[in-house]
Amino acid sequence: MKWAILSDVHGNLEALRSVISDLRREGADKIAFLGDAVGYGANPRECLLLLREIAEFLVAGNHDWGAVGLTDVSYFNNAAKAAVQWTGGELAEEDRTFLRRLPLVHQSGGITFVHATPNEPGEWNYIFTYPEAEEAFRSLAEEIAFVGHSHSPVILAKKGKKSATSLGREAAILEKGTRYIINVGSVGQPRDGNPDAAYGLYDEGERKFLLKRVPYDIPTAQEKIMRAGLPPSLARRLAEGS
Repeated sequence: MKWAILSDVHGNLEALRSVISDLRREGADKIAFLGDAVGYGANPRECLLLLREIAEFLVAGNHDWGAVGLTDVSYFNNAAKAAVQWTGGELAEEDRTFLRRLPLVHQSGGITFVHATPNEPGEWNYIFTYPEAEEAFRSLAEEIAFVGHSHSPVILAKKGKKSATSLGREAAILEKGTRYIINVGSVGQPRDGNPDAAYGLYDEGERKFLLKRVPYDIPTAQEKIMRAGLPPSLARRLAEGS
């Protein structure tokens, strides 16, 4: 079974379509979505509809719940706040109902799928440091957790009582007896210096994870953002991968 694991599309239809084309070429059997279908980009409804059609399941992200009033967005920066408010006005009632019903966590076959962290998933915490990784591992009963939220891919491993370590971001064979937290990056707004869309492939039989990068039509996505009247910084950062 080969999983394609997507996160943080953020209304970027051009990036999502390119990723879907790539994962189909890769022969993915199932698609998991780790949250934030909406926010930042100019096509929230189209992205949400497409994800509902193709994904085995979706979990909630902070922008998904923020757009429908289920989470506080006062801590968002000004651009993010403006985008989530605009997005809320674009969504139909059917979209709102769907987003309100999304779970925070999905578990399947020894894998946890969650937007932010296995511990306190509704607090929308990040894993940027090793102490934060250790805290997340303490709450992880399964072998593997796939996460998004930070938009920066990384493979973290913890064997027994040893300290958590980073295995980089590109690929890994997942060993038995070791637990992993893997950030699959962002489809719609990468922040690791690479503007190409990111998603993960996980082969359950081979226990192999691979981070894929996919180029897409950034100028069109930028033009849509500007035409919608969203903050210009949201368009600029797509080309920067920041």
